[in-house]
Amino acid sequence: MDSVGDPEQLVRAVAAAGVGDPRVLDAVRTVPRAGFVPPHLAWRAYQDAPLPIPRGQVTTQPSLVARMVEALGLTGSGRVLEVGAGYGWQTALLARLCGFVWAVERFADVAEAARENLARFGVANAEVVEGDGTEGLSEHAPYDAILVAAAFPSVPRPLEEQLVAGGRLVQPVGPGGREEVVLFEKGPRNLVRLQVVAGASFVKLHGMYAFPEE
Repeated sequence: MDSVGDPEQLVRAVAAAGVGDPRVLDAVRTVPRAGFVPPHLAWRAYQDAPLPIPRGQVTTQPSLVARMVEALGLTGSGRVLEVGAGYGWQTALLARLCGFVWAVERFADVAEAARENLARFGVANAEVVEGDGTEGLSEHAPYDAILVAAAFPSVPRPLEEQLVAGGRLVQPVGPGGREEVVLFEKGPRNLVRLQVVAGASFVKLHGMYAFPEE
């Protein structure tokens, strides 16, 4: 990957954004982002910037991905649900930090690209499913952590229901385009808002329990 940039450049950017967990930094160092973006954009992979992918989508800025992943407090085991797999880089990071990742992607071609990327780099503890992420994946629930990579003003009810007690969920909360990325924890009765991880701009979350399909 030397021909397309220096992964350490990205590690430095992630650390400068406030990520201090050495396991997260090591995952950013180890998982080659250049293998999880469209090939013609590989030369930009180690810049701390979002990149366009098909269907009018964009990848999340790497330092923001790392901050969201760090906020989940993953312990090396457990089950994670990811809503919005994109091209699979975030999925691969999660897979290094937990037991298994179930990732939902609404576009079939994007989901297939993610599967191919994960397979190419030998990520065996993740599965990408085409579907409506707002419904979660009840057949594999409950999850110890959930990461949502698109924006809606509230957490979809199925995601809250599929999270274990004490589990953490990170989601951009807002209308799409200007959000607060919020960390929640599952309390005895409902989700408890713990903190704002960052301000950001995300694409809208579409599905049965979010914005209607366009």
